Amino acid sequence: MKIELQTFQRQYLKGLAHTLNPVVMIGNNGLTESVMREIAINLDAHELIKIRVLGDDRDARVALFEKICDDLGAAPVQHIGKQLVLWRPSDKQRIELPKSKKALKAQP
Repeated sequence: MKIELQTFQRQYLKGLAHTLNPVVMIGNNGLTESVMREIAINLDAHELIKIRVLGDDRDARVALFEKICDDLGAAPVQHIGKQLVLWRPSDKQRIELPKSKKALKAQP
């Protein structure tokens, strides 16, 4: 189950992610079971995370991004260079998404 975000919600999350550092790195071994577990743990803990992918193959990064989002029920926020940004709400819900573009502009 993939989460669909509105454009303004994606923009809001990109802004929040700007200052984040990657919490998981996907190395030469690719998307192993332990890497997926680490991503899931970090999504539960932080909701919004950055992942760094080693390797120069852009198509492979896109495929990884889609697989992670599909398998973990996360929303793809941004793929920029070798960084992937994902969001998935947790039970404690730390990040409140704006409901409309007007709500986005009203936030500080």
